[in-house]
Formats: sequence, structure tokens, C-alpha cells
Amino acid sequence: MLQPINVSLESLNLITLAPMLITIAGGLIILIIDLFNNKLDKSLYVMLTVLMLFIDFGAVLGLTVNERGFFDVMLIDGVSIISQLMVIGASMIFVPLALTSKRFHEYSYPEFFALFLFMIAGFQFMVATDNLILIFVGIETASLALYTLIALHNRSNSYEAAVKYFTMGALAAGFFAMGSAVVYALTGSIELYKVAEVLAGRINETGLMISIFGSSVLLLVAFAFKLSLFPFHTWAPDVYEGASAPLAGYMSVVPKIAAFVVSIRIFGMYIDLGVEWVRWIIIILAVLTMTLANIMALVQADVKRMLAYSSISHAGFIMAAMAFDTTEGNTAIFLYYALFMFTNLGAFAMLWISRHKKRRFNARYDHPYEKFSGLIKIMPMGAVIMALFMLSLAGVPPFSVFWGKIYVMQAAVNAGYIWLAIIMGLNSAIAAYYYLKLVVYMFLKDPIKDVDTVYYNISKPLMAIIGLATIATVAAIFYVQPLVSYFYYMISASGY
Repeated sequence: MLQPINVSLESLNLITLAPMLITIAGGLIILIIDLFNNKLDKSLYVMLTVLMLFIDFGAVLGLTVNERGFFDVMLIDGVSIISQLMVIGASMIFVPLALTSKRFHEYSYPEFFALFLFMIAGFQFMVATDNLILIFVGIETASLALYTLIALHNRSNSYEAAVKYFTMGALAAGFFAMGSAVVYALTGSIELYKVAEVLAGRINETGLMISIFGSSVLLLVAFAFKLSLFPFHTWAPDVYEGASAPLAGYMSVVPKIAAFVVSIRIFGMYIDLGVEWVRWIIIILAVLTMTLANIMALVQADVKRMLAYSSISHAGFIMAAMAFDTTEGNTAIFLYYALFMFTNLGAFAMLWISRHKKRRFNARYDHPYEKFSGLIKIMPMGAVIMALFMLSLAGVPPFSVFWGKIYVMQAAVNAGYIWLAIIMGLNSAIAAYYYLKLVVYMFLKDPIKDVDTVYYNISKPLMAIIGLATIATVAAIFYVQPLVSYFYYMISASGY
């Protein structure tokens, strides 16, 4: 006769689930309010979303490092806490853009905010576990919400972008499921720490190595789609182009933070076990991604597509740091994205300083370079801020992303990959060209004719977000070391 299993609430350690439950509860509250009264002003939903995010941020800060909960599927370590804080922080920057008057009609739907909170919960589940099933649930929860958020922009290319993203996401989910199934078949477990223990005891078996190769390739392809790595990057420019500019900026940062955390856990496990081909596949993908994306960015006629290829190149740059499998390399990943987050969100938000219903400057693109011609004469402060973002993304010292690039290259040198650091430096030099091209248009070219008919948006929410991104970009010049120390401490405490 089976004996009943007694489970106490204390042993479940439900506090580890609190951050995700807060965002899920927030989304449900918004839907319930709309159910009873669907004529409320959208500012209420913005405030509710921001409030939930603040509570969520506090809940994450209150977590204890290196503890497990809910039948040991939840893992709260330094990497989990840092990444959750970054996801929530970027989301708090993004949401107030909804207060911008008549800028983004999708913000008028309460469902937008509910889906947004569900998406954040999905990202948090991804980074706060080492259980492959829960990682999959987190990926799909976040992805399904994000597909819908893109489509809500309600333009023909937005629907196209959502369908492309859905197709690529479904393909990635299939590869992840197959890779996870192989891992389970090999080890009888779906929890990475147990998988590592089983594989470590059988690592010298020839047949096992072939199976490990298969599982690692399947999982690597799945995350190559999510991180838009070569040759699985082709969806990204079209999806970014179809989404609203701020949402494209958000997509270029937050989903990738979550995907990088899962990648660090999975592929770091393989590298720790001595599976060197995983390290070299990652390095080769990183070099191809950063180089080819930079070359494609050089020939773009649209600033938004240029920034999309730029984001792909940055992902390749950071991917290389993951291959080092050192505390310094993992610290560099989080530092890079912490600095890149503000700068890239600010750059995408700047694309909306001017508004026009028809494509006045180009029949194909919404944000051609010509749109920004002579901006220094029309909106001097806007031109200076956009130039600051471009110089930072280019890695020009001493602006913020420069420090991220320096730390990644330093990690490469210290890990013995001097040649890789040289390739990174050369790619940064190539990237400077297309970033400075926009600066040339803004400062050295004359404004387009009949420019007075263009509406320039100076709404307070948009300018406040851009101002915050600017302050963060400038502050990083002086205060990057405390951030490095905090990240290093949290990551080393978790054993990464």
C-alpha cells in the first residue's frame, strides 16, 4: 500500500514563486477590472502595471541567494536575481511610454498590459529554474504573449512580423523539446544539476558522447533562434521592422537576457563536463554572427533595420563571452546587457520623435536616414541625444557600451583567446561606420524640404524615458565599477 507523502508549506518555500505570482496576479487584475468596466482610461492600466512591477522588483530584492523552492524546481541564485532585476527594470522603462498621447494605439487595450505582465512572468520562470520543463513553460508563456503584442500594432507588416516570429518560435520550441528529450533519455532527469551528475559519471562512454553531441546541437539551434544568431537570425530585422519602435527596442534586450541565462546554465554544464566542441561551436557562431550582422548593417537604408542588425551583432559579441565559462566572462555578459539595455531602448525610442502616417521619405521604410537629415537644426537636443546613443553603441570611449565591450574583450584575453579579442575589436571598428553614418546625417546634412509639415513628438512620457536612458548612458562613464563588483559577487556566489 502506498504511503501518503506529507508536504509542508515551509518545505515548498513558496517565497521563491512570489515574483512570478505577483506579475500573473497583476495581469489577471487588469483583465477583471476591464471585465466590469471597459471604459476606463488607459492611464489606470499603466499605473497598475508599473505598481505591479515595483512590487515584483522588491520581491526579487528580498530573495535569498542560493536556495530552492517548490519541489526544488525553482532555483534562486545570483544569476537568477540579477537577470530578474534587469528584466523588470527594462519593463519599468518601457511601460510609461503608454502615456504618450495618441502614439501607440495598442496601449489603449487593457489586454496589452495583461499580456505584458504574463510575458514578464514567463521570462522570470525561464531564469529562475534549472528544470527543462519549467524553462520550456517559461519560454512559451513569454513567446506567445510577445507574438500577440507585436500583432497589436495593427499594421500589415506588424501581422507579417508576428507570423514570422511565431513560425521561428515554434521551430525553436521543437528543437528545444527534442534536445530536452534526448537529455532525459540519457540521464533519466530533466533537472540540470542532476543531469550534470549523471553525465559526469559516464562521460567516457563513446555512445554517450555521440548522444551528448546530438542533444547539445539541438539545444544550441533552439537558442540560436531565440538569440538571433547566424544563420538563424533572418527573422529579426523583419520582426523588429514590423513591431512598434519601442517594442522592437524592448525585444532586442529583454528576451535575450532570459535566453542567455538559460544558455549559460545549459551550455556551461556541457563545457564544465569537458565537451570542448560545444565551446568551439559557440565561438564560431559568435564570430560569424557579429561579423556578418555588421556587414549587413552597413548596407541598410533604414535606421530601424540598421539597429536590428546592430542588436544581432551585439548578441554575437556577448555570445563569445559565454564560451569562456569563467566568472569574469559571465560577469561581462550581464554588465554588457545592463549598459546596452538603456542605450538601445533609448535609441529605438528616439525613432518616434517624428510622426507621419504616410511614408514621406521612402516608399519602403518608415525610418530612412533621410528622415533625420539636419536634425541638429530642427531639434538640437534630440540630435545630441541620438548621437550620444550612437557613439555608445559603437563602443566609443568613454560612453557606456564601451565598458561592456572592454570587459568582454578582457575576459577573452584572460581566458587565452587573444585572437578572438582582436576579431571583436575589428568588428567594433566596422560597427562605428554605420553608427556614425546617422550622426553625419543629423549634423552635416541639410533638413529635408517642407520639414515644417512633419510633426515632432515632444510628449513628456517619451522625453522622460529618453532622458532616463541618456542619464544612465552618461552615468555609466563614472559608476561602472560598482556594477561590475555587484555582478561579480552575485555570479561567483552561485558558482558560475
